[in-house]
Amino acid sequence: MAKHQEAAMALLTAGVPLKPREGQFLGGVAFDANPLSEKQRSWLVILLDRHGLPPLADGGTA
Repeated sequence: MAKHQEAAMALLTAGVPLKPREGQFLGGVAFDANPLSEKQRSWLVILLDRHGLPPLADGGTA
């Protein structure tokens, strides 16, 4: 499982309040092992920070 998939799953299962669009985005990211676009990566980083989860490691597959 790619790092971005793990991060998305962590957000989905953390019990944090998510907007429907955030949940849809995270579900797609959790499912797709392909590399994220820069915009997708940016939004994932923002969501991780907003909900107090650790950031993605630089240089990974996300």
